[in-house]
Amino acid sequence: MGHVADSAGTHPANSIAPNAVKVLEQRGISTEGMRPKLVDDFSANDYDMVISMGCGVQCPVMRIDQDWGLEDPVGGPLSLYQSTADEIQRRLNLL
Repeated sequence: MGHVADSAGTHPANSIAPNAVKVLEQRGISTEGMRPKLVDDFSANDYDMVISMGCGVQCPVMRIDQDWGLEDPVGGPLSLYQSTADEIQRRLNLL
């Protein structure tokens, strides 16, 4: 889509969820080298826009330009990952 993006969380897992990998690869997005990352390792100043998928348990202490309030699909079925990805795609198209 022409964007460069990073992803991080407040409580990253040890590995990327298998359903997340499936959905990304179905969409032609390479998962090579991807790993869960801690949001504290990033600075909002390095980005044009910081989007939170939804703060959930704890919001990071950084500038958040938009909070999309999406349900975290972790642990859910593949269909939840797919619908979450569809909603992210829809919102990115609006940017």
